[in-house]
Amino acid sequence: MLPTPDPDARWLAAVMHATFYLLLATSLARFLLRHPGGARAPWIIALVAVLAVLYALPPLAAAVRGHRRKGPGPRAPRPALDTRPTPRRLTWLALVVAVWLVLVVLAPSFGWCAVPLFYTGLRTLPPRAALALVAVLTACVVASQLRLAGRFDPDLILGPPAVSAIATAVFLHMKRQAVRQRELIDDLIRTRRELAAIERREGTLAERQRLSMEIHDTLAQGLSSQQMLLQAADRLWDVDPAKARTHVRTAESITERGLAEARRFVHDLAPADLAGGGGVVEALRALAERESGAGLTVRFHAEGPVVPLPDRVGSALLRIAQGALANVREHAHATTAALTLTLLDDQVVLDVADDGRGFPPRGVREQQEVRGHGLPAIRARAGQLGGTLTIESAPGEGAVLTVSIPLEPQ
Repeated sequence: MLPTPDPDARWLAAVMHATFYLLLATSLARFLLRHPGGARAPWIIALVAVLAVLYALPPLAAAVRGHRRKGPGPRAPRPALDTRPTPRRLTWLALVVAVWLVLVVLAPSFGWCAVPLFYTGLRTLPPRAALALVAVLTACVVASQLRLAGRFDPDLILGPPAVSAIATAVFLHMKRQAVRQRELIDDLIRTRRELAAIERREGTLAERQRLSMEIHDTLAQGLSSQQMLLQAADRLWDVDPAKARTHVRTAESITERGLAEARRFVHDLAPADLAGGGGVVEALRALAERESGAGLTVRFHAEGPVVPLPDRVGSALLRIAQGALANVREHAHATTAALTLTLLDDQVVLDVADDGRGFPPRGVREQQEVRGHGLPAIRARAGQLGGTLTIESAPGEGAVLTVSIPLEPQ
């Protein structure tokens, strides 16, 4: 891909080209006015024509290349003037300088045409070679002006070097500034790409965490319940076939709900219990009824005015309740659990209490390590919504898990 042209560089190149041809035409007019019908006039006119054609070759070649690139679709940008120090371009610069030197020797009036050549040399050559060329051109200008004046003049000795020094310093400063700006732009682009890559990685990690919590709270819990029910049915099959069949049918209903959750999970929809439109209160009530049985009774109670909750809050509360009841069933050895949803003006609070064996307060971290995704997933879900998780428990006195999630003012 070709580099994008710099509008300022193209404008400066156009000004320098116009200045060169203006100085060339002015010098020729001055020579012809001062030496009308001279023997050198045909040679001067011929050399001026050759120099004008030579100087116009690079812009013409660039224009021809740009014309050839025209075609259907977007056109690739091209630089205003190809300034790479290729052998062809170095040869062209040498010819231009040589023809100019011959003109200066024949007619000192052409000395000031060197100013645009300063610019051309600085653009074409490496810095040291360009400075050497500027010094040579400046010396030629001084010599030509002294010859033209026919006397010693300090202005003619100091003026051209001062002009060339100022022009060279300004150009080199602008060139360095352009290089620094290009480096800053490259750094900015690279930083933006790195930030985009970091955001993608963070998004991937967040999505993996979300998926792990969703799988733990839906499919893994359902499979765990099915395993316990089928194991109980296997033990009771010969002793109490009717109860064993009840366990099998319960496992079948859990499987059906698990399939529904899996389909909605794949399509990234709300939990199946919330899809019916009854809200989080009815979803939690249905969850309590479904989890009751097989040695555990779950009750549900709602306090406060029943108001619609944001989808994210309702989904998080339902998943938290599912995870908490799964922990109660698997680890607490409880017979009774209670879900309490309290709706306040500025927050919603979910309490999950059980009468199980409990654990000491300092054992919460150990509980997290043993239970895997249970409590960490609940804490993460609450944290994503700006909520908090607290656990109160003591050995033999059960446990109370409380999740508080702030609500935006209506």
